[in-house]
Amino acid sequence: MESRCVNEGPEKTFVLVLDEDDEAMETLRVFAKTEKITAGRFTAIGAFREVVVGYYEIEKRQYKKISFKEQLEVLSMMGDIAFKSDGPVVHAHVVLGRSDGTVRGGHLLEAYVRPTLEVMLVESPDYLQRTMDERSGLPLISL
Repeated sequence: MESRCVNEGPEKTFVLVLDEDDEAMETLRVFAKTEKITAGRFTAIGAFREVVVGYYEIEKRQYKKISFKEQLEVLSMMGDIAFKSDGPVVHAHVVLGRSDGTVRGGHLLEAYVRPTLEVMLVESPDYLQRTMDERSGLPLISL
């Protein structure tokens, strides 16, 4: 394990309220690019009308896509933002609640908001970068 303290002072915090039909991952990516956020973390709650999550199949080195076309409650959404050569990368995982009380979840690939998504985003003043990890085939945060 590696670790590094990235901030001992104040952190900038943003509150984002996404509108119905906004695509959550793209909205967060554009916001991070506009605000020049190179490192951060976020949590969110709200709901989606359509979602694609992924389960990373390490042997195949690709995500198995799992689609839901139903109203789902965002019980938990958390993630981070780091920089890659072509701009900020938003990485998020979600736990989603169905109307019968069962849950689904995974790596968030695409999600359309209905009616809202409330995001608390904390920017770190330090820079984090993602680089390709040849072993897993994933772009991982490089310390």
